[in-house]
Parts: sequence; structure tokens; C-alpha cells
Amino acid sequence: MTQRVVLAYSGGLDTSVAIGWIAEEADAEVVAVAADVGQGGEDLDVIRQRALDCGAVEAVVVDARADYAENYCLPALKANALYMDRYPLVSALSRPIIVRHLVDAARYHGATTVAHGCTGKGNDQVRFEVGIAALAPELAVLAPVRDSGMTRDKAIAFAEEKGLPIDVTKKSPYSIDQNLWGRAVETGFLEDVWNAPIEDVYSYTQDPSRPRDADEVLIGFTDGVPTTIDDRPVTMLEAVQELNNRAGAQGIGRLDMVEDRLVGIKSREVYECPGAVALIEAHRHLEDLTVERELARFKRGVEQRWAELVYDGLWFSPLKRALDEFVDEASRNVTGDVRMTLHGGRAVVTGRRSAASLYDYNLATYDADDAFDQSLAKGFVELWGLPTRIAAQRDQRLGTQRDDRTQRGPAE
Repeated sequence: MTQRVVLAYSGGLDTSVAIGWIAEEADAEVVAVAADVGQGGEDLDVIRQRALDCGAVEAVVVDARADYAENYCLPALKANALYMDRYPLVSALSRPIIVRHLVDAARYHGATTVAHGCTGKGNDQVRFEVGIAALAPELAVLAPVRDSGMTRDKAIAFAEEKGLPIDVTKKSPYSIDQNLWGRAVETGFLEDVWNAPIEDVYSYTQDPSRPRDADEVLIGFTDGVPTTIDDRPVTMLEAVQELNNRAGAQGIGRLDMVEDRLVGIKSREVYECPGAVALIEAHRHLEDLTVERELARFKRGVEQRWAELVYDGLWFSPLKRALDEFVDEASRNVTGDVRMTLHGGRAVVTGRRSAASLYDYNLATYDADDAFDQSLAKGFVELWGLPTRIAAQRDQRLGTQRDDRTQRGPAE
């Protein structure tokens, strides 16, 4: 029986060439798998036909947008997931769902190997291969760009030699990855970290300095899930799509950062994530209103670790699954409405309300209706500071008390 290889297929030059390249190098039939995760661009039927024309024995194309929104973007929203406190995990979120479809296709078509087009410098090689190992440890992996010397020049020469039906002349100055949750741009002149991004870099967002009217939006959440926009019921997919359009029109969600890659190098990345940034900001403000203090404090640490695990390709890890359970539990009662003004590159929360609110006006007010018994505060402060007082007395007795002023610079 002829060996079969399942290839993660994007429809571009590299993966189109990889079909014939793998067939020759591995003496195998290639099954191409493409997933629509909201990246836009060409029609799925066009991509499927191109894969077949390039030599694939079968091409599987999947509209995964709703699945991606509900089962990947939504958990990231509940976790307020921002790698290095800024990046909403655009590429990292889409790889696990693609891995699932690759593994499903490999099992259905009897393949023993899965292939991807990642380089050895990036994070995606880890996300694909560790994800495949988690779901189907019996599958082997091929990485022709990384391991077989399939450079772009060689890919172009191969396409021309074989007469592949693909444009080999069009070359973007950037490397771009995009999906429903955002868009990532790198390489080209951006590799010089002193160079400022130009407007041509951006596609999901308009220039935030351009004059325009502000846009006020009301986002309703149920247990951390966005369920309404301006009182209209929406699915997660619809919520992200609408806020991508509305926040993007206001220039919201642009990020320019030097990022710590998993492989140990720093990389300059430009992102635009209008819907993700607006939703996370709204979600955080509703949590401030509805989540108890100690739970909120602990969740902030969980959020950072969750983002790191996903960025590092460990979506299917036991720790990630356990943290998902915590985040879902912490999202109970994150229900209510958040009002935001979208304008000038910023999503600003101007109001929040919830039947599950922990905010008590009568306790918070300084007016005559104040229900807070301030006479209790004196004893509270004394008890709270008691361990500090005892430690200071001990240090005085032993002569080991530090004068923190000696650790500062000279007075100005």
C-alpha cells in the first residue's frame, strides 16, 4: 500500500510546492488539509482545486470559523489571554484547531505522517508537532522547509519546472498570518526594530489618527460569554466579526512589540487585533465588578500562565486542561453589560452593570447614606499590621532593623 502524508495546506507557494516535493522525497501520496479560521482571502473551493492541480490525491477543506470562535477564541477571552501582557495569541490559538483536523484526516485517510511548512526559527513548528504528538503520538512528522532544504528559491524553481498552477512572482515584503482573532505581520523592513510601521502594514484597522465620530457599543455577557451587542443576540463568531469591523474602523488593536519566541530569540512583530482587544477590555471590566477579590487576584496569575502555555504549543497539555476548568468556574457570575466608546485607537469602558455585581453603592459612597461602619477600621488595621509590628520589635531587640533609607540614592 502506498504511504500517505497529510499536509497542512494554506494554498500559497510553499505548501503548494510541498505537495509535489513530499511526493518525490517520501515516495508518498499527499492529502492536503486546509481550514478556514476566518483568515479571509480565497474561496475554499479554489484552494481545494489548487491542491488537486498541484498533485494532491485528496484535498480536505473545512469551514472551521464557528468552531474556532467558540472553542478557541472564547476560552482565550475568558482567560483574558495576553502573552507578555499584550499579544492576544493570534497565531497560537489557530494552530490547535488545525492540528485536530490534520489528525482527523490522517486517521480517515490512513496516513502515517503529517507535514507542515514551518521554518526552524518560528513557534509554529512546536505548536504543530507537540499538538500532533498529544493527539496521535503514533504519527510521524515531515517539515520540508525546515528539514529538507526547501528554500523559497528552490520552491519557485520546482513550481516552474513542474508547471504548477500558482503565481510564483508575487512576493509580499512581509510574512503575514491572519484569522478571526487578529493579524500578525513580520519580516521585511520591520526586522529593523527602529523602523516605524507604515500604513501599508495594516489591513484590519484604519489609521487611528484619522478624524471620525466615536462609536458607542453595549456588550452583554453571560458567564463570561459575549451574548449580545447593542441588545441584539450574537454568537461568539458574530461578536468577534462585528467588533473586528467596528473597533477596526476606529484603529483599535494595533500592537508593535519585540516578542520572546519559544525558540529563544527575540522577534519584532506587528499585530492588529481589534475585536480581541475590545472584547478582552470589556470582559476585564465586567470581572472587576462581579469577581470576588481573592479569586480575581489568583486568576490574574492563571491568565498569564494560560497564555504562556498556549503560546508555547501546549494547548493539549494536562495543565492547560486543568486551568480551563478553573477559568470556567471563575467565569460564573461574569454576567452583565459593558458600555464602551470606540474612538481614536482606544476602547474605553464608560459603564458597567450586573445583577451579579459585588459593588454596593451604600458601602462605597462617602455621602450621608454611607453604610460602612468606619469604627471597625481601627481594630482591623491594628490586627492587619500586627505581624509587621511584631517583626519590627524583634529586629529592634536584636539590632538587625534595616533603615530602608540606606537603600535609596541621595536626597534631591
